[in-house]
Amino acid sequence: MHFRQLRQSVGTMTGYLRVQRAICCFTRFYDLLTEERPLMAIERTLSIIKPDAVAKNVIGKIYSRFETNGLKIIASRMAWLSPQEAGEFYGVHKERPFYKDLVAFMTSGPVMIQVLEGEDAIAKNRDLMGATDPKKAAPGTIRADFAASIDANAVHGSDGPDTAKVEIAFFFPAMNVYSGR
Repeated sequence: MHFRQLRQSVGTMTGYLRVQRAICCFTRFYDLLTEERPLMAIERTLSIIKPDAVAKNVIGKIYSRFETNGLKIIASRMAWLSPQEAGEFYGVHKERPFYKDLVAFMTSGPVMIQVLEGEDAIAKNRDLMGATDPKKAAPGTIRADFAASIDANAVHGSDGPDTAKVEIAFFFPAMNVYSGR
């Protein structure tokens, strides 16, 4: 074989290998893109930082936990709830023995109300909050770190998709919720 022919065949072989490598990489990339995997639902949930946590000045620390865990704050406002607003919001608990104390606590100072959005936002927020009783809350949860008691438990979060829709609508008209595009 002549040197020139040898160089052409090696060059052709190298080009062929490059094309094969490119096809292989593209095929792997395509497989990753089209691979069937469970899609996480983008959800919205209502969160309230209660008067005890607002008084402790830990709003920023709580917001940081939301954001570092993939939850985006798409609406927020500070409010001092009236007894009527708190009573209506917690109306589902009206017949329970703690209802009056809950309304009194929620009207004892300002609250920070926000809508959180993200993959599996409801469950993620509930995990971040921890158990209602801070003594039973896992270490590192919001309630374990910032709540004083089962009554003054720092935060509220929606417990399901239907509740979240109702609670968000209670505090935020649709035109006041901003989601990224």
